[in-house]
Amino acid sequence: MTQNRKDDHIRFARQYQSPYNSFDDMELIHSSLPDYDLDQIDLSTEFAGRRWDYPFYINAMTGGSEKGKVINRKLAQVAEACGILFVTGSYSAALKNLNDDSYAVKEVAPKVQLATNIGIDKPYQAAQKAIEDLSPVFLQVHLNLMQELLMPEGERHFSHWKKHLTSYSEEITTPLVLKEVGFGMDKKTILYAKSLGIKTFDISGRGGTSFSYIENQRGGNRQYLDEWGQSTVQALLNLQDMTDEIEILASGGVRHPLDMIKALVLGAKAVGLSRTMLDLVEEYELDQVIDIVNGWKTDLKMLMCALNASSISELQNVEYLLYGKLAQQVKKSSGK
Repeated sequence: MTQNRKDDHIRFARQYQSPYNSFDDMELIHSSLPDYDLDQIDLSTEFAGRRWDYPFYINAMTGGSEKGKVINRKLAQVAEACGILFVTGSYSAALKNLNDDSYAVKEVAPKVQLATNIGIDKPYQAAQKAIEDLSPVFLQVHLNLMQELLMPEGERHFSHWKKHLTSYSEEITTPLVLKEVGFGMDKKTILYAKSLGIKTFDISGRGGTSFSYIENQRGGNRQYLDEWGQSTVQALLNLQDMTDEIEILASGGVRHPLDMIKALVLGAKAVGLSRTMLDLVEEYELDQVIDIVNGWKTDLKMLMCALNASSISELQNVEYLLYGKLAQQVKKSSGK
């Protein structure tokens, strides 16, 4: 079952340190006189056809190797213990190897809320197989164009991707989430997918795991593309006029509850964490990780109280300031 490429992804993902995180260029306006008690703060949210108790989840990372299996099982146990969603990495590896059990996390976490992931290069029949095998609460369909371009073994034919997306929207009854992989999803892509009936999008911006960096470390020589794409906060700002029309999920460089809150202020329904969760399960014992993640729930409530917001929807009324690159871009966009 071992696939060196999958293990390379894990190794280089943990090695990479982004030189810029857009969340650091955003500041929230503190509210000195709140209207709510701490126990009145509601963390629940809704997306992909259901209600969730907490506005953050463990996002797609790995699978397809023995190491990926160990990590997935740890992540699933954390998710089950904390009552949060866990999304497996791309199920493509299991479609190629019938003996691959790296995604079979319900053996150790039978009650986990589970979703899975597949690439847009795969036809809808492959997605149906993934759904049959894992019974996910939703299916992430990932768009990883730059990664494919940089991989020596990557795709070189992309004109069928829109046809695949149409087939997914027509043939798959499980809720769909269209996901970027760290390059920031653009508005035109979202508008096209929305026209097909897809309404939930993980914009996954730059600032966390860089698949450009990973593929360059695997032998590429295009380091000038390591910082390709739009940052997570910039991608969210680009979609401010669509928050009532679509469900936005935010990921890419999310490190802690303050980053989560900032994404929610900008209209995200929930926030996905990958690298942060990977580091936790690699560096701490399982019970310690569970304590840390459960502690985030309290932190989120504290931050919401300090912003005078009792719900996720009320966070969109919070005022904020932008600095650095974000402020420059907003100024340029407004023509000021």
